[in-house]
Amino acid sequence: MRIFIWFLLIFSSFTFANEAQDLADLNKINNEVVRLKKEASSFSGSDLAVIRVQQVDKNNQLRAVLADLIKRHDETTTPLLIKEVEGQVIYAERAIAYLDKDIKDKQEKLDKADIEHKLALQNTLKESRDYYYLSLNDQLENYQWLTTLGQSTDAQLVAYKLFIDQKIKFLSASLSFDTSREQLLSDQLQRSSDSEKSSLTLEHLFFERKVSNSTYGLAKLIAIADQLNINTTDYKRQLFSTTGNLTEDILNFPVIAAILSNWISSGSNWLLKHAPDQLLKFFVFFLILFATRLLAKLTRKVVLKAVVQPHLRMSKLMQDFFVSMSSKLIYFIGILIAFSKVGLDLAPVLTGFGVAGIIIGFALQDTLSNFASGMMLLIYRPFDVGDLVEAGGVTGKVSSMSLVNTTIKTFDNQIIILPNSKIWGDVIKNVTHERLRRVDMVFGIGYEDSIEKAEKILAEIVDAHPAALKKPEPNIRVHVLGASSVDFIVRPWVKTDDYWDVYWDVTREVKLRFDKEGISIPFAQQDVHVHFAKKEKKPKKPNPITEKISNVIESVRNKDS
Repeated sequence: MRIFIWFLLIFSSFTFANEAQDLADLNKINNEVVRLKKEASSFSGSDLAVIRVQQVDKNNQLRAVLADLIKRHDETTTPLLIKEVEGQVIYAERAIAYLDKDIKDKQEKLDKADIEHKLALQNTLKESRDYYYLSLNDQLENYQWLTTLGQSTDAQLVAYKLFIDQKIKFLSASLSFDTSREQLLSDQLQRSSDSEKSSLTLEHLFFERKVSNSTYGLAKLIAIADQLNINTTDYKRQLFSTTGNLTEDILNFPVIAAILSNWISSGSNWLLKHAPDQLLKFFVFFLILFATRLLAKLTRKVVLKAVVQPHLRMSKLMQDFFVSMSSKLIYFIGILIAFSKVGLDLAPVLTGFGVAGIIIGFALQDTLSNFASGMMLLIYRPFDVGDLVEAGGVTGKVSSMSLVNTTIKTFDNQIIILPNSKIWGDVIKNVTHERLRRVDMVFGIGYEDSIEKAEKILAEIVDAHPAALKKPEPNIRVHVLGASSVDFIVRPWVKTDDYWDVYWDVTREVKLRFDKEGISIPFAQQDVHVHFAKKEKKPKKPNPITEKISNVIESVRNKDS
């Protein structure tokens, strides 16, 4: 029990000490506020503004001390605190009145100023409004303090509630006007020319700041109005619609209902106002696309019929190019017209196409090189589809062509796709470009065979072939006296399509006729003559052993005889 009593004594002493310190601080701050008030009477301009800021800071310190004392007030400190709070009420009333007049004066200057100076004046006006909202909140807190100290503030709260209700209604209406004005300027800015954009940009920036300041003020007034039990559902809905910021108020069911109701109402109004116009625009849009499709098909048929005329002598690649480009051009123009009818600004779209073209050009340099080579093939027409060519190191028949590559089918039925840049950068040999070709053949006979007979046989073979042309006349001549044969050239003229048939038929018939007529076709041969040189006999040196043997044999023979 004694310990508990000692604890109460110590706690009471500590509490009394804190209260004494707070009261001393309160008295000290009051003296400083009085000093600043006297100094303010002798200053003006920017110096006066500095004094005003110091007064606000000191008053905030004073209010912090008061808030702490009011939490721990008792019968001894209550009269002093009531007096201090009543002084705060008077101070707040004067501050609100002063700031209200200051805001009106600055607003008048702002309305009369040009757009360049409005942006600067807007900042000073915002500063005054921030102090104004702070003073309004302080006044509400003053009334709450008086209620805590046992003073009746019903009449004051009723008047203050009416005052705040008027302020928040006016600010809400002002925010609605500023928001609509900002949206209108934003739309005008998108459709304006370059010469008009500078002034519209400044005005749009001014209203953007004005909307931002109004939403800040509306949020402050909503916080005060909620404490005064003013219905702020519509204001919270307006604040959410303007800023799009999610706050704890969005969890309030009336606020959610108001937002949804506003969305439904706005959507219904938009549909009633714009739906017929939008439906008409979409109908015109799809109608233009449908007409474009029909016109593109018709244009394609007309161009196709025109480019295949024999007298134009267009290559297959050029025909395909004109047919394809004609329909694509119609589609491109039709789509642009359709988008313009629904209100799309084509300038940014065309600018985007230009920028995209530059980027694609850098990224697809090799492809563009092939495209450029394809254009050269299109213009100069060195070959066409169906021609037999030697190009890019490949021999075969051209099966298809485009502006990027060429497809060639070889004799063994391989499909080879060559980039046009490789074809255009190399030698191009078109074997079947001309309607007529000369078949060059060489046949040899032996030196012992008759030249006249061979010439006659070769002429009969060529004349008898149905594909060999009479004009130009075939050329049959003795060409070369070779090492092992007398060579004839046989050169009939044929249509390009009959080239290989004539070549193979004549070669076969020459072999058969030469064999039948006894004319030899010598193969290459070479006679080699070998000459041996005679060696001189050298005298042999006598061998002693051989001589002895010969002598013995000779002596034996003499004895027998």
